[in-house]
Amino acid sequence: MIKKLAGSIREYKTPVFLTLFFIFAEAVIESIIPFITAKLVNSMQLGEADISFILKMGGILVAMAVASLSCGGIAGYTCAKASAGFSKNLRHDMFYNIQNFSFKNIDKFSSSSLVTRMTTDVNNVQMAFMMIIRIALRAPLMLIFSIIMAFVMGGKLAIGFVAIIPLLGGGLLLIAKFAMPAFRRVFKKYDRLNESVEENVRGMRVVKGFSREEYEKRKFGDASEDICKDFTKAEKIVALNGPLMQVCIYFNMIFVLSIGSWFIIGGRSSIAVGEISSMLTYGFQVLMQLMMISMIYVMLTMSAESAKRIAEVLDEKPTIENPKNPVFDVKDGSVSFKNVNFKYQKHGKEFALVGANLEIKSGMTVGIIGGTGSSKSTFVQLIPRLYDVTDGEVAVGGINVKDYDLTALRDAVGMVLQKNILFAGTIKDNLRWGNENATDEEIIEACKLAQADEFVSTLKDGYDTYIEQGGTNVSGGQKQRLCIARALLKKPKILILDDSTSAVDTKTDALIRRGFQNYIPDTTKIIIAQRISSVQNADLILVMDNGKIVETGTHEQLVKSSEIYREVYEQQTNGGEDNE
Repeated sequence: MIKKLAGSIREYKTPVFLTLFFIFAEAVIESIIPFITAKLVNSMQLGEADISFILKMGGILVAMAVASLSCGGIAGYTCAKASAGFSKNLRHDMFYNIQNFSFKNIDKFSSSSLVTRMTTDVNNVQMAFMMIIRIALRAPLMLIFSIIMAFVMGGKLAIGFVAIIPLLGGGLLLIAKFAMPAFRRVFKKYDRLNESVEENVRGMRVVKGFSREEYEKRKFGDASEDICKDFTKAEKIVALNGPLMQVCIYFNMIFVLSIGSWFIIGGRSSIAVGEISSMLTYGFQVLMQLMMISMIYVMLTMSAESAKRIAEVLDEKPTIENPKNPVFDVKDGSVSFKNVNFKYQKHGKEFALVGANLEIKSGMTVGIIGGTGSSKSTFVQLIPRLYDVTDGEVAVGGINVKDYDLTALRDAVGMVLQKNILFAGTIKDNLRWGNENATDEEIIEACKLAQADEFVSTLKDGYDTYIEQGGTNVSGGQKQRLCIARALLKKPKILILDDSTSAVDTKTDALIRRGFQNYIPDTTKIIIAQRISSVQNADLILVMDNGKIVETGTHEQLVKSSEIYREVYEQQTNGGEDNE
């Protein structure tokens, strides 16, 4: 895990090494200052110091203090640069790996969890990294140097410094042991809290439509309170390191003052006042460094779970990857399913799709009808290889989709999914997802075919109108038409509409389908729909039920032979829905 995260340091290795160098220099200088101070005090006590000696030693101490301050300041700058750069690279690496995820990988992590990992978790790891390269080196160095100098100055009097280290170490281990489970629970609950916020914001219209604001407030409040309780519990445990440090600090002060005074008064040792003062300074330094180490330990305890969660994202391997020698040219829009079975989880018991066999010639229009949960969307998502089949083979242009370069395959397939997504930006920006080099004329033409130009032209800024995040400032039908136009700009060899005209009226739906016939006659069109009118003119219609293709044929054939199709058709025509 550490090796994986360390790989994100990259170009910031120099600031890291500079930080370590200047921290080392600072620690050495600060360890020498009390030694020089002790010599100066002893000289003054014995009357051996004249004014020139005092000024000389004072100048040396000032110079060393300035040097220490300078080293600390430079180390602070390089440390900030290194830690900020590390977190930038960490987010970059996570985001880029997420972009390679297949739908199966995405199903493993919720979107709210990925957001938490790229924000809260990265911030925790950044803080830990900053403390590691600055304090984690400085504290042990100062601790070692101070103990060595304490033995040099005070001899056996420094044993007390060593004696408290096991006590403090054992206490810190116990604190971490009890605090870690609470921190682990907190980060999982952060995911659920973010999920609640994301769900609420996305579904704000539904929340207000059902007057469920108070319910959502209570749900959010309960989730926040739950996190607060766990975090409070963890922080209470971690806060014990403060009293533990205080005990150790005061123990050493009492030990040095009492034993040192006993030595001096009784003449039992050559220790002088200067040595006692330096011992107190070194003792304070030792305990301050132990406190710093305890702070690092607490931070590492908190960030360990965050680091683990980040490593999970970085270690996640895409379940769908390019073959070694991919095919880049998609010959045509023909599609073939051969004995295809599919399930979402490798070890799952239930298949979502069973025994799918189908031949679609290039340029055909294929309609798919079926009830909710009949795996219509799953069926079409296998074509651009958003999922891989469990058994069997899906071929496009006569070649197994697993043999294609992923980008080439997906560029040849235009998809308008069930959940239409628009991104923050202008209408033009959104439409150019289909073709980044599309001219204004091509954009307008695609919108006319998708029946979107009419409403876009009425907007104040036209095609430069800004779309809010998620397309919240356009209606469902407008969003669907813009998404269809976006797909048309790709001029794909296969166009898949996954129930993507459900929010438009039947007349507009008919106009869109008529536009397809004129604009992309050679493109294979696969239309998933709930309305018979959306597919009744298709060359081939599939009736799906419970993950199986139960019937195939034209509209006329299915009305006669398929009970399911005929029942749906009669319900809709009797209800008056099927009039164009």
